[in-house]
Amino acid sequence: MWFGIPALAWIGVILFAAVVFFQVINLPVEFNASSRAREQLVAQGIIAGNEEHYVAKVLNAAALTYVAATLQSIMTLAYYLFILLGDRR
Repeated sequence: MWFGIPALAWIGVILFAAVVFFQVINLPVEFNASSRAREQLVAQGIIAGNEEHYVAKVLNAAALTYVAATLQSIMTLAYYLFILLGDRR
């Protein structure tokens, strides 16, 4: 099945898949960190209570950048797999 496909390309895809897996596993950690940061900012008096809503929006947007990066990595992995597996008709 994999004849004619360089082993180095498969090694690269496998390593990239490991990175994608790490990104997926790391997503809940990032959202939890944003939540804890907001709580700490309020608890230490760095922001006022009425500013918490705005801080939450910014921290949530920062966490969503990790979601976007993970989705992009998943799509890139799919692209590489489609190239390597190709159309076998």
